[in-house]
Amino acid sequence: MENSEVAPAALLSRWLRARLDAATMAWIEDNRARVTAGAPERDFYAAFGMAARRVGAEPLRLGAEELEAAARLDGWRPESWRRDEAARALLLLALPSEPDGEFRRRVERLFDCADLRESVALYRALPLLPRPGEWLGRAGEGLRSNIVDVFEAVAHHSPYPRRHFPQPLWNQMILKALFIGSPLDPILGLDERRNPTLGAMLENYAAERRAAGRPVPLELWRALGFEQPARSGE
Repeated sequence: MENSEVAPAALLSRWLRARLDAATMAWIEDNRARVTAGAPERDFYAAFGMAARRVGAEPLRLGAEELEAAARLDGWRPESWRRDEAARALLLLALPSEPDGEFRRRVERLFDCADLRESVALYRALPLLPRPGEWLGRAGEGLRSNIVDVFEAVAHHSPYPRRHFPQPLWNQMILKALFIGSPLDPILGLDERRNPTLGAMLENYAAERRAAGRPVPLELWRALGFEQPARSGE
């Protein structure tokens, strides 16, 4: 994000502190401090993996003021985040960001070894990471995933695609969302990033579905800039 990297970490810490008992929060803060101080790499990976067991996987259920504070960070909308995801994001943000190669190596290793829930946490954290534009390749992998939770961790409620995706990747994301039945409304920037190439792609997609006798998803018309279907019965 354009804002200081301290800002999202401060919010995440505040939200967890309001929801966790003192002992659990102490575990998070102790591990954050150790990671920042240069703890052995294996300790960082162990803490990242243990986060769900230690803090739980309940939704954060952020209140209106908390969501407003998040939105001030480039439109970040962590409304569907869970406690373990917040804890894992805090650990990621505790990693020294310099030298660049070392930070990237550690995060890439997490992506390579992550289970499903860890992958979702990593993809949701993309807009919070230092030098977020460098993670386009990983974001593209998430979009190509056959796992809906992973796709939506990249696409939904995140300012990352709106801010960093080149037009071809953006268009691919919108078309795939329609293809797999993932809602378009949670994609930030849907209206402002509308473009003629995407319009042509969506019109072709609609024509193919009509030709096959299949319904055209109503959300397709929103992506084209229409509030209602172009023809009755679609």
